[in-house]
Amino acid sequence: MTYELITLQVADSIATLTLNRPDKRNAMSDDMRTEFIDALERVAADKSIKALVLTGAGRGFCAGGDIAGMQKRMNAPAGEVGFNGWHRQQRVHHVQALLHTMPKPVIAAVNGAASGLGADTALACDFVIASEWASFAWSYIHRGIIPDGGGMYFLPRRVGLARAKELIFTGRQVKVDEALALGIVDRKTSAETLVADAQAWAAELGQGSATALALTKTILNQSFELSAHDVFAQGSQAQGICYTSSEHRAAVEAFLHKNAARE
Repeated sequence: MTYELITLQVADSIATLTLNRPDKRNAMSDDMRTEFIDALERVAADKSIKALVLTGAGRGFCAGGDIAGMQKRMNAPAGEVGFNGWHRQQRVHHVQALLHTMPKPVIAAVNGAASGLGADTALACDFVIASEWASFAWSYIHRGIIPDGGGMYFLPRRVGLARAKELIFTGRQVKVDEALALGIVDRKTSAETLVADAQAWAAELGQGSATALALTKTILNQSFELSAHDVFAQGSQAQGICYTSSEHRAAVEAFLHKNAARE
């Protein structure tokens, strides 16, 4: 697929995906979502890619849903609104699931405003690094809708239930320093070095065994919902797989060789 509304670049095993509608503050249109899905599936399947950085072109990270899409939804025949909405939600959730379950580390490099779906998209990533111009707003309430991009799942896990309710009920803007204090943002850096810093962090996070990283992330993503017994059970199965991996064999052989050389 040829991309027009996003860009995807890979360098030194790190993929950088940029939402590229700067004139619309990178609002998510149906066409952008189609490209986004394709790119995320490519990154997930490419074993040479160790980690992913997601950012936005221009002054905004992502302004949320595209206004044209909202107008189209409002103008649909009454009998089609429900099913059209359901179909759109399936695609929204597919994107967020691809980010959340990506079998490698994902960092959101938030360069500007992340509003509504944009804020949810940042939190669907494993980590968030933000510039001084970043801000976050779960602004759905101002459109008479609920957070549909995972905000009701991801936000309480970062800030606690009561604070998540306050941010979602009011839809207020959270600037970067408050976001850092609340745990919405993991690191703050300058706008000039944002993407480079995110890429360097991604390289650090992705340097370990791809097998171990993917399996660990899968279990950690469920750890709040699972019992300790279930986490141990899944861990046992994952460790069995790790024992058979080429990364484990190479690491053990290197360790044994190093110890032998010291004797």
